[in-house]
Amino acid sequence: MLKLAVLFGGLSNEHSISLLSSASILRNVDRNKYDLAVIGITRDGAWFLYENADPDKIESGAWEKEPGLRRAVLSPDRETHGIILPETGETIRIDVCFPVLHGMGGEDGTIQGLLTLAGIPFVGPGVAASANSMDKSLTKIIVDTTGVRQADYYIALRPDYEKNAQAVARAAAEKLKNTYPMFVKPCSSGSSVGVARADDFDTLVSGLAEAFRWDTKVLVEEFIDGHEVECAVLGNIDPVASTVGEIAPTQTFYTFDAKYNDETSALYIPAHISEEAIETVRKNAVRVYTALGCRGLSRVDFFCTYKNNEIVFNEINTIPGFTSISMYPKLFEHAGLSYPALIDRLIELALEEAHG
Repeated sequence: MLKLAVLFGGLSNEHSISLLSSASILRNVDRNKYDLAVIGITRDGAWFLYENADPDKIESGAWEKEPGLRRAVLSPDRETHGIILPETGETIRIDVCFPVLHGMGGEDGTIQGLLTLAGIPFVGPGVAASANSMDKSLTKIIVDTTGVRQADYYIALRPDYEKNAQAVARAAAEKLKNTYPMFVKPCSSGSSVGVARADDFDTLVSGLAEAFRWDTKVLVEEFIDGHEVECAVLGNIDPVASTVGEIAPTQTFYTFDAKYNDETSALYIPAHISEEAIETVRKNAVRVYTALGCRGLSRVDFFCTYKNNEIVFNEINTIPGFTSISMYPKLFEHAGLSYPALIDRLIELALEEAHG
């Protein structure tokens, strides 16, 4: 039986989403196939082996108050190949890890680097692909090489902003031809955290101020008026793309609350776009995934414009949400791959990538 480590929580502003995703995974993983080592990371960065592995308590955050938590350290030593419990010196060998960590410290290459040093196979892309996919500005630069259409953009840096915020706002507005609305996004924040819509110069200035609360680098993007659609990609050398799903949020754009708290946001599988547009999304999703060097899984998001059905790349998520309402597992369920079978396939891909 494989020893599967499931990491959850983490330092990022998406900590609560990690709790939801990991709880959902624990409810669906086949415990007859895997011996679980469930490791929680608090918002302060403390690691604990959580042997009860109660999905309900993880989801609510009450796991941190559970008796019997044991401090744990993921060792970079390949002989250990797992975790050390400092209080007793006990080691637990890990065969494969599913890092269910969203955002910084989870999708940015840091945990992937530690797991790589430790020699532990893990679900999801490696260090460079994770880092480049997490930073929206680097993603944009790489996608520029693929021929896939994406929104025009401006990259703002904190040192320039601190010297002259108005000048940065003017430069962004000029780059986007003073055409509003625009969207302002922290470069390395996910789940729409810190994202603002700018309808004029004043709200562009305030949007930059908000985004720089979350990051040192900010992306200002052209507004694309269209359907918000998502495609799940699965695989290593020869990845496959799911059909395309569509999000119809009740809010102006798909905010953090709309993603995780608003049950009135509608999900359509397949998306309400033409068959030709669906095939273009699927083809471009694989193109972006491959260009970024992704392995295992990612969700690739696009717009399909209302005006002429043009497909425009939006962003990529290398550890997409796995909550009960998340698009990634739902897209593969639609294709006939159940949630437990999807988890099995992700673990197979992790082992294939590590062992060739």
